[in-house]
Amino acid sequence: MRSRKLLVPLLGLSLLAAACGDDDTSTSETTDAEATTTTEDGGDSLEGGSLVVYSGRSEELVGPLVEQFEAETGITVEIRYGDTAEMAAQILEEGGNSPADVFFGQDAGALGALAKEGRLVPLSDDVLSAVPDGLKDDEGRWVGTSARARVVVYNTEKLSEDDLPDSILDFTDPEWRGRLGWAPTNGSFQAFVTALRVLEGEDGARAWLEGIKANEPKVFDGNTAIVEAVAAGEIDAGFVNHYYLYRFLAEDPDYPAANKIYGGGDPGGLVNVAGAGIIDTAEHTAEAQAFIEFLLSEEAQTYFAEETFEIPVAAGVSPVEGVPSIDELTLPDIDLNQLDDLAGTLALLTELGIV
Repeated sequence: MRSRKLLVPLLGLSLLAAACGDDDTSTSETTDAEATTTTEDGGDSLEGGSLVVYSGRSEELVGPLVEQFEAETGITVEIRYGDTAEMAAQILEEGGNSPADVFFGQDAGALGALAKEGRLVPLSDDVLSAVPDGLKDDEGRWVGTSARARVVVYNTEKLSEDDLPDSILDFTDPEWRGRLGWAPTNGSFQAFVTALRVLEGEDGARAWLEGIKANEPKVFDGNTAIVEAVAAGEIDAGFVNHYYLYRFLAEDPDYPAANKIYGGGDPGGLVNVAGAGIIDTAEHTAEAQAFIEFLLSEEAQTYFAEETFEIPVAAGVSPVEGVPSIDELTLPDIDLNQLDDLAGTLALLTELGIV
């Protein structure tokens, strides 16, 4: 029988997985129940060994990077794809019998859950020094590999940036009634609410959610639909991650939408990360170390910048035009490990009738 200590993080991760999908992927993303395994024929490479990765980032998104890593190092990667929360919960449930060497997740909350349970080991100084403070675990158990900022996307034919409130907290003003869009079941939104609970307290987060709900926002399943609705003029503004807009701008530079990025430590400017850590029971630690080093390499960081429009976290690589660099962002004062309390966030959203 599992201990009470283990059931708490498993419950939180399972609730998240049931409520939302992977924020980074398209509809081709698999769930844990459908998790796929990819490996090269012929078993372990004689040149570079082997490695088992549990990935919450989809094969469509990171598969090309994994193949490039294999080609460059000779290390054979067995990678199991699934929902980030479910992959983390599986590692916790497997305990000391987990075959995973690396956890590669799309959300700091899942990384924090594993770190709290002692399932991640400290990384090397070389890896840790490549990532700025605030985008890695303070105790060195995981690092961010790419970043994304929470923003408000708005219709540029209806609004200018000056028309938007100075803080995300002020969208509760009745003047925004019927003009907003949100996706309460989306993982990135729930991570934002978790951060809001940390930064503003439970009462502050409750008050904001109640205020937005009173403004009768249009409900969407995900960020892409919100951006499309903004551009179509169905709503004036919506709460999303920064990179969704750039997928449309890449196709149409005149797309009628823009992002408002909140600075000054405002909760609306939360910067979350995809990241990786080495499992405490890993059998291939040298290969695991090499994999994480590769994710922070210039080529991988350039891939994240140019292919997924995320924000590079390692020095020397710039984001695409229009996307702010890490140095240009003012990070809210929050330990990203604290985003692991997803169960508390879901309980609040359920209590308020939002999900």
